[in-house]
Amino acid sequence: MQRAGQLYQCYQDGVEDQLGAPDLVLNALALFNTRYIDAAVNQLRSDSFDVRDEGVARLSPFVRHRINMLGRYSFQLPNLPSGLRPLRDKDATDDE
Repeated sequence: MQRAGQLYQCYQDGVEDQLGAPDLVLNALALFNTRYIDAAVNQLRSDSFDVRDEGVARLSPFVRHRINMLGRYSFQLPNLPSGLRPLRDKDATDDE
């Protein structure tokens, strides 16, 4: 008997939806970080910074120290013409 993708234990109603939530959040974070790391590397290279491939190979999309893993999340996409929020201006101060 095949049981792939089905729950066979007693859970309260709705709990099965919460079981996959951490994986969904981790996948969303990895995708978000990957897209912005790529955009940042491309911007640095277009600004003539020496960005080496061996350094880029060590970057990880699993940086999550600034992310609160507890709580509720909305996965509605904002209306962004380029698909990404603008990167921080290299000449801006930390206060901006």
